[in-house]
Amino acid sequence: MDIYSGPVFDMARTQFHRIADYLEVPADERDRLLYPKRAIAVACPIHADDGTLKVFQGFRVQHHLTLGPTKGGTRFAPSVDIGEVAALAVWMSWKCALAGLPYGGAKGGVTVDPYALSLRELEALSRRYMQEMIPFVGPHTDVMAPDMGTNEQVMAWFMDTYSMYQGQTVTEIVTGKPVATGGTLGRREATGRGVAYLVERAMDRLGAPMTGATAIIQGFGNVGSITAASLAARGVKVIGVSDHTACYFDAKGLDVPALLRHAAATGKLAGFSNELAADPATLLARKCDILIPAALERVIDAGMAARIDCRVLAEAANGPTTPDADEVLAQRPDIFVIPDILCNAGGVIVSYFEWVQDLQQFFWDEAEVNDRLYRVLQRAFVQVLDRAGRDKVAHRTAAMAIGVAKVRDAKKARGLFP
Repeated sequence: MDIYSGPVFDMARTQFHRIADYLEVPADERDRLLYPKRAIAVACPIHADDGTLKVFQGFRVQHHLTLGPTKGGTRFAPSVDIGEVAALAVWMSWKCALAGLPYGGAKGGVTVDPYALSLRELEALSRRYMQEMIPFVGPHTDVMAPDMGTNEQVMAWFMDTYSMYQGQTVTEIVTGKPVATGGTLGRREATGRGVAYLVERAMDRLGAPMTGATAIIQGFGNVGSITAASLAARGVKVIGVSDHTACYFDAKGLDVPALLRHAAATGKLAGFSNELAADPATLLARKCDILIPAALERVIDAGMAARIDCRVLAEAANGPTTPDADEVLAQRPDIFVIPDILCNAGGVIVSYFEWVQDLQQFFWDEAEVNDRLYRVLQRAFVQVLDRAGRDKVAHRTAAMAIGVAKVRDAKKARGLFP
């Protein structure tokens, strides 16, 4: 399986083999559980605004279809490659199984800087990518969603392109759409709300109040910003934030509503303040009660794991903590880790709700969406903590073991093909 290379997939593979050792999975079963069922690479040519023809590389990886269609986001970013996409698809499989969703994991992406494209070029690339994917996706085969560099508008273009090919409107082909085109209330906020909810559950377990607690959030896109707003509404003092353009810190607490307004108006944190500027390289190591990496993979390595100074580490990003860092954190029982496949599961849970509502053409109000979201997260949270306590293992080990075991059991029951 040499096509799956790079540090992100290597990390996912290392994590899997540790869980397989813990579950005593025989060697001859492991490749079938780990490696994706299908990987697609496509060329996406578009006419650029300057009159030239540009071609972008696109990918889609479908990890397994044993429990139902695959499900996962589509990432537009310069770093996208087949190894990264495959790793994210694998993590999505364990995440869906942990949450009890009838999905396998998938992920897609295009190697592009979306901020370097005009709106017309972004639409052209979005539609061309979906057009190339049509033979491989469908409401019961693979359902797309937004991710880094994509949003509700991109999902609307995806849905429209697929629908025009089918000759009828097929809202259930993607999730994360605008509500006006079949999206669900609460989807955009779901991941961040889920992170804040689980942080509150963790603080409850620690006997620590939310009011007056301090939080640092690395990453201020959709997930990081909604998490900040949700924590602030619970009385948490957000003292540090960063994105790829700026980093700010104030021990007295940042003005979260002002940060949200600035980010909404400009699309970035840069320009918010000169006086509060801080070094992004040291942000994760600053003392706080709640530390939330909400940006990219592998930002907490072994060295950083030894330096972080928090009570709760809430992994809002996918794969922010390396396997070497996990070994360090295992020696630090003072830190309550909410692993990524649990912590950021709110997005795929409400995506599932959107898919169900589209299939039924029966829609819920936002209160019902949130209530169902919190019930699913609470059930998964309790399962993880019960497993970790019973077997005396780390929270990540418990969470991944639950997910991997569910997929393994389903594959055994169904046979060789799915």
